Amino acid sequence: MKKAELVFIPSPGIGHLVSTYELAKLLTERDDRFSITVLVTTPPLKTSMDTHTEALIASSPTHIRFIHLPPVDPVPLDLLHKSVEKFVTLYLESHKTCVKEAIINHVLQPNSVIPLAGLVIDFFCTSMIDVGNELGVPSYLFFTSSAGFLGLMLSLPKRHDEVSTEFNHSDPDSIIPSFVNPVPVNVIPGFLFNKEGGYISMVNHGRRFKEVKGILVNTFQDLEPHGLGSFLGQDGVPPVYTVGPLINHKDDGNHQNDQILRWLDDQPNLSVVFLCFGSFGSFSGAQLKEIALGLEQSEVRFLWSIRIPTPTPVPTEDVDFKEVLPEGFLERTKSRGFICGWTPQVKILAHKAIGGFVSHCGWNSILESIWYGVPIVTLPLYAEQQVNAFEMVKELGLAVEMKLDSRSGGDHEIVRAHEIEKAVKYVLKGDNEVRKRVKDMSEKSRKALMAGGSSFASIGHLIEVILGNSQ
Repeated sequence: MKKAELVFIPSPGIGHLVSTYELAKLLTERDDRFSITVLVTTPPLKTSMDTHTEALIASSPTHIRFIHLPPVDPVPLDLLHKSVEKFVTLYLESHKTCVKEAIINHVLQPNSVIPLAGLVIDFFCTSMIDVGNELGVPSYLFFTSSAGFLGLMLSLPKRHDEVSTEFNHSDPDSIIPSFVNPVPVNVIPGFLFNKEGGYISMVNHGRRFKEVKGILVNTFQDLEPHGLGSFLGQDGVPPVYTVGPLINHKDDGNHQNDQILRWLDDQPNLSVVFLCFGSFGSFSGAQLKEIALGLEQSEVRFLWSIRIPTPTPVPTEDVDFKEVLPEGFLERTKSRGFICGWTPQVKILAHKAIGGFVSHCGWNSILESIWYGVPIVTLPLYAEQQVNAFEMVKELGLAVEMKLDSRSGGDHEIVRAHEIEKAVKYVLKGDNEVRKRVKDMSEKSRKALMAGGSSFASIGHLIEVILGNSQ
């Protein structure tokens, strides 16, 4: 029986690593001819997420091997404050030599009987296409976000060749084939306005996307039919395979999880709104106070994960809630609210008490909310989250609009208490249209991965292509 080895090269962020792990697990469970090696780069900054990464690796099945790459010369940290995207791009590019050495030393051993069928690279790792070319194997792109955003990335090189400059806030709406509607400039990701290397880094990534043998997208046909359809016949775009929704359902074992889940057990069904904003999501003191005031005025039950900014891009959950929230808020809301730091997000979204999710609209969070049928209230903060929120609200009707263009930083961008109050009260209404559509999409998301489903079929086609490469 012919076997094949794949080498996965993810970005170091927990959101990228988790979905990469789920893809590796899915492929090996679907076809036992696969062996997979995941090359892990050390995050350039220590975060509280590192323990979750270690737990994930420790619990992985034996047919998925993790290799930690050695440290490399650091990229200057001052660049991180100018452009996260350029910093991450350069940081990962600096690993090219040690990635090639790791593959030669651990995968392409003289006595190995399993051929290397290809590299599966994260979208920040397009420089690793060079490594694949040097080793004579194809590269596949694993795109951890939406088909809509993939279309935006693929459109960047053509736009840059025409205008040769970053986006500007006075630009007209953009016509992007992966979106039905013109995309307003205020939801274009912030890095595409960045003149410190963020914009051009993403243009260069988008250009290299066309060099891979296939693009694997963490989505499914029923969720983004227009976006996926837009790639068919598009000049130079490689085959696109839907492999989602990829979701890690495993508990991380944090000791506070039991306390949170016990509190939820005591709440009525669909009565709690959950507020959580991702591993890099945080708010100024002024915005925290507005959220608190909106929750208090709404009189709804809530579970709120709070993290606050630090001098680095990584927020902290080491928070004295009394210091950052309005005086007396904790006492006045203690009968209907629970406030914490890190939360087991998937476990919470799966709980029967959760009726709504105020989210930063990271793509993993969107897929998790759809899987469990929990409608989102949009509060995007950074990266591509604004365009994700736009797609969810305006294109798909699967989220409640609170803000589409909120961004981290600056009190002038504060979302006011009355907006928060209105949105959380609406999302908990049992008969709202968004809830009905999300429930329907939840059923479709599960069918997509079952035998006969769209992603099941797409993954089967992908496996045939990859195993063909190993001949």
